[in-house]
Amino acid sequence: LLGGLIKIRGDRCWRDLTCMDFHYETQPVPNPAAYYLHHSPWWFHRFETLSNHFIELLVPFFLFLGRRACVIHGVLQILFQAVLIISGNLSFLNWLTMVPSLACFDDATLGFLFPSGPGSLKDRVLQMQRDIRGARPKPRFGSVVRHAANVSLGVLLAWLSVPVVLNLLSSRQVMNTHFNSLHIVNTYGAFGSITKERAEVILQGTASSNASAPDAVWEDYEFKCKPGDPSRRPCLISPYHYRLDWLMWFAAFQTYEHNDWIIHLAGKLLASDAEALSLLAHNPFAGRPPPRWVRGEHYRYKFSRPGGRHAAEGKWWVRKRIGAYFPPLSLEELRPYFRDRGWPLPGPL
Repeated sequence: LLGGLIKIRGDRCWRDLTCMDFHYETQPVPNPAAYYLHHSPWWFHRFETLSNHFIELLVPFFLFLGRRACVIHGVLQILFQAVLIISGNLSFLNWLTMVPSLACFDDATLGFLFPSGPGSLKDRVLQMQRDIRGARPKPRFGSVVRHAANVSLGVLLAWLSVPVVLNLLSSRQVMNTHFNSLHIVNTYGAFGSITKERAEVILQGTASSNASAPDAVWEDYEFKCKPGDPSRRPCLISPYHYRLDWLMWFAAFQTYEHNDWIIHLAGKLLASDAEALSLLAHNPFAGRPPPRWVRGEHYRYKFSRPGGRHAAEGKWWVRKRIGAYFPPLSLEELRPYFRDRGWPLPGPL
């Protein structure tokens, strides 16, 4: 429900039903299915957005409408998360979201999974339920304490949720934050806003002594999952999570001044740091001396069009250079930068 409210309040495209026109292409780490889903007809994207609003804004109330509605809630939520898993690499988020929905299925709903017949475990359980039906056992001390604890927890959560509800109703709604030191209640919701274009930071190195020389050959470092080489097929890793690839997606929205860790990474690449290189899929300087310079280039990426020229060339992506993300850096230039921040100097620094 919070995720649905954050979407409605966070980005106009959720209200005019156009967010899914962009989501598959601009999500953190697209998978192969996202390529084909992105090229779906416009009416299908409108249907997807409406379905998202239905699942996140209306279906949660099914929990309060009786047993049958609760089961429907569980089925719809699990199917919804399964679709999200198929359409993108969103780590373990969707898998965890399925877990609470399992509580929607009672014994009668799941009975078909177990063998039945005289003497079976299922038959004995049903007989026990018939025997105690209508009986009201005398409350014991333990059950009274448990009931009191449950009520107390419910009251506490209701009290702590007051600022959450007020925030959701406010015209200055704050997304993805918590409202107490215990982090019990929050306003978490994924994709409250959707980026309309995909930018990528491509790290490159060169062995040339002069980074500005026209004949300097710059070679790309490839990450394990994020887009890089336009001809490389999008990866499929869910529920596993490559945190560095995910952070590179965020870094592309801002400048390196907002993400100084990327300069730290560049320093480690200049020193051929084994741990840093283990986070990458391809080191162009493997078996050779480390690069003398490393730079960051900023590109805009779009999915190629199925059946188009780029797709015929085996390219999943079409990219266009935006400009420099950070200028060429050498180990010597990074020495004061590392020391000012108290970072360990990698390799020969």
